[in-house]
Amino acid sequence: MNNKLALFEEKEIRRTYQEGKWYFSVVDVVFALTNSKDPKQYINKLRKRDETLNKGWVQIVHPLKLDTNGGKQSINCADTEGILRIIQSIPSKKAEPFKRWLAKVGSERIEEIQNPELAMDRMKELYEKKGYSKSWINMRERGIATRHNLTDEWKERGISKGIEYAILTNEIYKSGFGVTAKEYKDIKGLHESENLRDSMTNIELALTNLGEATAVEFHKKNDSKGLKELKNDMSEAGNVINSAKKEIERKLERPIVTSDNYIELTEDYNLKLPN
Repeated sequence: MNNKLALFEEKEIRRTYQEGKWYFSVVDVVFALTNSKDPKQYINKLRKRDETLNKGWVQIVHPLKLDTNGGKQSINCADTEGILRIIQSIPSKKAEPFKRWLAKVGSERIEEIQNPELAMDRMKELYEKKGYSKSWINMRERGIATRHNLTDEWKERGISKGIEYAILTNEIYKSGFGVTAKEYKDIKGLHESENLRDSMTNIELALTNLGEATAVEFHKKNDSKGLKELKNDMSEAGNVINSAKKEIERKLERPIVTSDNYIELTEDYNLKLPN
């Protein structure tokens, strides 16, 4: 299972492992338990309704850096104990299953520390359960590795703030696909917390992977340092995407960036991504 993502009843829960504990995105947990169209507003109402929870909120919830489509950003998170306290105030039939899920996630993390290959195997299993094809999963796996190489390169070259990661990521989307990460999500009808790349087609993933791998090489060739120089490289890498994208569109006689997304196939929430 991906260290940054877990799945509860087909709902994605962003998470981070720090100082020996899992921390989970509060807004993702609330969405998973309530299906609220506006989980942030639900949280605001929850705090108004539960005065004790509201008073202790700053001790329970902490802004931590999580991976988003725009790079690392501060997201309100809570550890297992904090999440259990929040669950107490949410009237949901899913509360007990979620508690069991939290315990399972904790035991899996111990196993993954002892055998790191398990983490990758669980990530693949997660996508298989959602109905993704093996070819898509392999493409996504390569893309994750490339993305990690790119962000590691950014760190070594002076990038540390979440907003800087977002700026650099948006640059390659804008020059490559003609849209920002937010606009891309809007095209595909995604909520803020949903993962853009998990909704891309094989071709979109391949182009993104091409651009980010190219960006790493540009950074090394130019020995770029700091946001301005790295941003220039990302723009140039985006141009590589754009050139390939236009050629593919010419051959296929259709656009690459569309609302195509994974779709619900059965009542069990089996999902499939169009090729």
